[in-house]
Amino acid sequence: EVQLVESGGGLVQPGGSLRLSCAASGFIFSNFHMNWVRQAPGKGLEWVSWITSGGGRSDYADSVKGRFTIARDNAKNTLSLQMNDLKPEDTAMYYCVKYRYPRVPNRDDGEGSWGQGTQVTVSS
Repeated sequence: EVQLVESGGGLVQPGGSLRLSCAASGFIFSNFHMNWVRQAPGKGLEWVSWITSGGGRSDYADSVKGRFTIARDNAKNTLSLQMNDLKPEDTAMYYCVKYRYPRVPNRDDGEGSWGQGTQVTVSS
């Protein structure tokens, strides 16, 4: 059974930093591309970032480019998201998602495997 457990969320002031982590189990982590997806209060899902199985390629939404960095440690089966210069509009639930493509999977069609999420709140 695929399990993805996010951690590292919290309350941070604008301009601050947080590092999210995702512990993966139940599958061969190093074989799969991974994503971070977020959902702000009252809004739809937004794709944030993607990284290939080996970590050699990554991509970012324009809204976070230059501020967020995705990384993975295949030896430890972990995915991370370093978030710098956080803004109030980054406030959201952040999900670690096992999915091949750099976009939001269609959950209604059963696409992707999702963690339970970790809350990030950016506020003064």
